[in-house]
Amino acid sequence: MYEKISPPTSGAKITFKNAEPIVPDNPIIPFIRGDGTGIDIWPATQKVIDAAVEVAYKGKRKINWFKVYAGDEACDLYGTYQYLPQDTLTAIKEYGVAIKGPLTTPVGGGIRSLNVALRQIFNLYACVRPCRYYEGTPSPHKNPEKLDVIVYRENTEDIYLGIEWRQGSEIANRLISILNNELIPATPEHGKKQIPLDSGIGIKPISKTGSQRLVRRALKHALQLPKNKQMVTLVHKGNIMKYTEGAFRDWGYDLATSEFRQQCVTERESWILSNKENNPNLTSEENARYIDPGFNALTEEKKRQIVNEVETVLNSIWETHGNGKWKDKVMVNDRIADSIFQQIQTRPDEYSILATMNLNGDYLSDAAAAIVGGLGMGPGANIGDECAIFEATHGTAPKHAGLDRINPGSVILSGVMMLEYLKWQEAADLIKTGLADAIKNRQVTYDLARLMEPPVEPLKCSEFAEAIVKHFS
Repeated sequence: MYEKISPPTSGAKITFKNAEPIVPDNPIIPFIRGDGTGIDIWPATQKVIDAAVEVAYKGKRKINWFKVYAGDEACDLYGTYQYLPQDTLTAIKEYGVAIKGPLTTPVGGGIRSLNVALRQIFNLYACVRPCRYYEGTPSPHKNPEKLDVIVYRENTEDIYLGIEWRQGSEIANRLISILNNELIPATPEHGKKQIPLDSGIGIKPISKTGSQRLVRRALKHALQLPKNKQMVTLVHKGNIMKYTEGAFRDWGYDLATSEFRQQCVTERESWILSNKENNPNLTSEENARYIDPGFNALTEEKKRQIVNEVETVLNSIWETHGNGKWKDKVMVNDRIADSIFQQIQTRPDEYSILATMNLNGDYLSDAAAAIVGGLGMGPGANIGDECAIFEATHGTAPKHAGLDRINPGSVILSGVMMLEYLKWQEAADLIKTGLADAIKNRQVTYDLARLMEPPVEPLKCSEFAEAIVKHFS
């Protein structure tokens, strides 16, 4: 089955049922060390994870690690341009859950991004990025502790699908000609718009299936959170891109109010319900005026639509959601993408789970990570229905490779996410506590040490791992 690697002789496979992992006590988990600083941060991560599992379960559970290869390290073993060998793909498919360090962007070989390739090959449609502050971590913000969000980023669609054509290429020119001369003129809403002849062309597909499966997973996660954190915000630019990003928002609401009807309430529904609760004698039209301040300026048709919306909500969910019951439901709302970038800085404690498309999610997760300490403290997971890969969210930083100085926090916290995914919460909690206590005691690597006031003597990467483990007890 394998050309150059062999799985462990002991251990069992993780399987999946209804998109959830079924985990034995001795799972075999493939790992990719990673390029550049992966040589330092993976051993530190493995040490922390193994110690947490041992302390939490006293030998009753154990991870059997299976080393597989990708990136530059794979080329060294398999040959030039073999950045993602079949052995690695076979192992991840067979064992279901994997973890990896940072990977280089290939030069040549036909793969634009190894990370994107893995997501697409295994249909890992949900990129999950928690952004939480650990006390003592240097931050450019005055109150970084107010931000505690989880970004659910759709992973397989949007412009990241990679369907594009270079300016001046035959296909780009043909597409521009067809669009300018046939399709755009045939669509009245586009008016006299024309695509410049010297344009590159990219395709931005957003599907109902892709949107709803992401929102579904985000809603399921929200149901597991404390009541005060049960909120999913649909992030989009639907005011401009109505049929892609606007559709993402609409499909998200449709899913929430159908599959999760008993567990969810939309923000707009909550306004209608609370208005009625505050004044039981309120007419439907008066209620409509409250939820839409510009009501008087609307056309008669639009006014009727909003009044009908009020009546539909009250008739359909007053029994199950009225009289304050909606306050115990998962709140589903939406925000324009550029607005949410401001609000995670000015009103961070108002948000919990942010569900977004690929490009917006890429930007947003990095921006949120910067508030709580940077990508060195930012974990990530790519999750599908039959596979999950946990990963460092930063680059390879080759100039630091082998110096035992880089912060392993991103991969360690990705390991925490992996343990939580396995439902090994006790081990996950040990690591979070150990890492928090190490930082609180100013036991940190150079990236954090140099920003502390006053600066502290930094620990090595391996020493930081040891400090985390010491704080388990």
